[in-house]
Amino acid sequence: MLDTALIKQCADPSLKPAVVEQFVAAAGSTDPLAVTVKSDGRLILVPKATSADEAMVIVRQYVGHAVVRVGLTQFPAGVGASDTSELKPDLVEPCANLRMGTAMFAKILRIVTKWYGNPKSEEVFPQIFDDAVYAWKTGEFEGESVFHAADPGQAVAEQPSRAVQRDAPTAADQLVEPVASSQSKVQDAGIRIDLSRIGGQR
Repeated sequence: MLDTALIKQCADPSLKPAVVEQFVAAAGSTDPLAVTVKSDGRLILVPKATSADEAMVIVRQYVGHAVVRVGLTQFPAGVGASDTSELKPDLVEPCANLRMGTAMFAKILRIVTKWYGNPKSEEVFPQIFDDAVYAWKTGEFEGESVFHAADPGQAVAEQPSRAVQRDAPTAADQLVEPVASSQSKVQDAGIRIDLSRIGGQR
């Protein structure tokens, strides 16, 4: 179980604490120094790191040659870095790792939610969440690299938690709607409809 204070201080604010906990439980690690290395789908056994320095030695050894995941969120080491010298120890610092990991997962949630057609029903969220976790673990969704994909829009990817039914409608709306003015939302919706009709006639 993640520390509540750590989630509040470090996790991406667009994700509810319950979603952050679910994400780390499903795809992360309880050990902030955890380093997982896979090559061609096979797990490579590496020494258990007992310090940030030891963890970074392992990370730098394998990045570029294998899939390396680190820290609480099992963040993909090497994403956004062109050289191993750019890899910093904050990869295994709990707060920094949680910040990076949840920000990336929030983007993946938005990608998956958009693919589903931005549904507003809270019943759909568990499937979206499961697909997002699978995409996090594999690095792909519908043939696209989710770690390098463009963010489809700053929708607030919150789970309409059943434990907090009073704000479920608001959370459901926030899950799928980009942060924009109501006027621009209407204009965007009109453009999307027009384009789809044109595409359908071709």
